[in-house]
Amino acid sequence: MIKKIIVSFSLLFSLISFAQEGTSSPYSFYGIGDVRFKGTVENSSMAGLSIVPDSIHLNIVNPAMYSSLKLTSYAIGGTFNVNKLTTDSQSEKAQRTALNYLAVGIPINKLGIGFGLIPYSSVGYNLKSNSTDANSIRTESFDKGNGGLNKVFLGFGYQITKKLSFGADAQYNFGNINAQNISIRYDALGFPIQYASMEVNRSIANGVNFNIGLSFQSKLNKKINLFSSATYAPSSEINLTNSRFISLVQSNNGINFGQIGEAVEITVPSTKLKLPSKLTFGIGIGDSKKWIIGTELAFQSSSNFGNRFNDISNVSYQNATKFTLGGYYIPNYKSFTNYLSRLVYRGGFRFENTGLVINNNEINDMALTLGLGMPLRGAFSNVNFGFEYGNRGTKSGGLVNENYMNFNVGLSLNDRWFVKRKYD
Repeated sequence: MIKKIIVSFSLLFSLISFAQEGTSSPYSFYGIGDVRFKGTVENSSMAGLSIVPDSIHLNIVNPAMYSSLKLTSYAIGGTFNVNKLTTDSQSEKAQRTALNYLAVGIPINKLGIGFGLIPYSSVGYNLKSNSTDANSIRTESFDKGNGGLNKVFLGFGYQITKKLSFGADAQYNFGNINAQNISIRYDALGFPIQYASMEVNRSIANGVNFNIGLSFQSKLNKKINLFSSATYAPSSEINLTNSRFISLVQSNNGINFGQIGEAVEITVPSTKLKLPSKLTFGIGIGDSKKWIIGTELAFQSSSNFGNRFNDISNVSYQNATKFTLGGYYIPNYKSFTNYLSRLVYRGGFRFENTGLVINNNEINDMALTLGLGMPLRGAFSNVNFGFEYGNRGTKSGGLVNENYMNFNVGLSLNDRWFVKRKYD
């Protein structure tokens, strides 16, 4: 039954993921797009907190946590996003539905193995802008982009002692990013100057990166434990095979454009995009079967980051930081008579300086999160719901402010493997 459920949900979320873009943020124009992955629903409901070893939930953020699994775990999650985009002069709304992760964790004594697929970043924007030069020639531009990066990962976690675990994983990045620009020029009287030009850029991306992690826990007294963790992802490179096509188009109705003649391919060099290193520390206290509260700090060397094409003049990067505060509460996980007492209540807050600077404005992202874990009767499996309300960007400097809501749902389905049956 569990296998049928996981296959059904995998197909459903995969179809949704490929059918729609995973973001509607104009900031996905930069770099590798909008980095969407914030951990499983259990982690993201605590603002990304990932310090607690768990025997039935898969922690994809820190590979050291694979060693804590006691049951084979299937994890899948998706998001429905509502985004309100606001500038000084207008406001728009957008909606997206996408797969967040699909992963499997397998415990083998002190060793745990994890593997899966993460749609890591997404590009999805549709922008319109105007500019006028000294000769009163006005240019109207339409920019549209889609695509993103996916990660296939394989990792392990090993319990060195009862208190200390170590883990590592390898991640293969792949995907493509498409960007289209249509520019229409108008004379001083407002009449179009000949046909519009359309430029289409495409980058096919691939590369490998690694992630290592540590997990440590110790008793402070009979009921309270100390939990701490650390992860480090060294800098790596994404190889980009770039192509560019130029063609003439004409407007049919002011919105849709028809191409005139064949597109001309312009030779552009292949490039390498350096992904920044990232170091994360976390610490927390609590009783893992009752409550946990903790915090994490992440530091990312984004100052060496860049864009796919080096022809964007109004953007720069600085080192990024992220602060997370979160936790959970379980009234009584052993209750057999009161189902509500076995629910897991989660919450958190995060603030992130993304490292992106546009028109001398830092792009920050902050959010409040809530979550609910619901055990499935007669099993160790559960369904998890999460809600995130956040704000990103600014209206200063002609930029866009985003107010977004993410509705997350995830399944953690568990089974026991490698157990010798007494009876056939």
